[in-house]
Amino acid sequence: MSGPASFFLCSLLLVAPHCTEVATQEVQPDPKTPCANWMGGAPGYPGHNGLPGRDGKDGKDGLKGEKGEEGPQGPKGDQGEMGVPGREGPRGFPGYPGQKGEKGEGSFVYRSAFSVGLTERAPHPNVPIRFSKIFYNEQNHYDASTGKFLCSIPGTYYFAYHLTVYLTDVKVSLYKKDKAVIFTYDQFQKNNVDQASGSVLLHLSSGDEVWLQVYGEGDNNGVYADNINDSTFMGFLLYPDLDVH
Repeated sequence: MSGPASFFLCSLLLVAPHCTEVATQEVQPDPKTPCANWMGGAPGYPGHNGLPGRDGKDGKDGLKGEKGEEGPQGPKGDQGEMGVPGREGPRGFPGYPGQKGEKGEGSFVYRSAFSVGLTERAPHPNVPIRFSKIFYNEQNHYDASTGKFLCSIPGTYYFAYHLTVYLTDVKVSLYKKDKAVIFTYDQFQKNNVDQASGSVLLHLSSGDEVWLQVYGEGDNNGVYADNINDSTFMGFLLYPDLDVH
């Protein structure tokens, strides 16, 4: 070798052991590299990220955490179905009396009634018996002068009579508008005082007349009355016709 080249080679031989010792102390190269145990190369670039590994096994449940704070109130839900009725509760105390109500309109009360008795003995046959002893005749619907009851309020009426029988037989009839409605016959027993009676329900129109009279030619006229024996006739309105009033 010529002069400069020989000088450069010798310098490398002298410096190489020293560099190797220093490299050994500072950095240990990868034994797979070509410069192993001689001289380390420059650091390489970072490699690419590897593929994700497989999922590991599920871990054990951790300890129960503390109770969290109460969240905000949610919206009101739909109304549920009605439940089964419960038991009846105890009876409460009576309440205080309420205020007195206003007076209502009075309803009209229909009244028609009479009750009369006989004062004369042996009334005439085939004519109305005139009962002149007045027990009740407030509406004056019975006429004592004629012995007839005159209907002023259409409706249903009840009539009854109780007659004392003495001296001879009795046969009487109750008339409505010149027509006999019912008959009563009683046979007199000697040395005795008997009773004959009858009753009926009648529907009357305004203007109808009702009366009692001895039936026949006078042989059955034993109707009797004195200070201790009465023969009576009565009648009264049960209820009026609502379609008329």
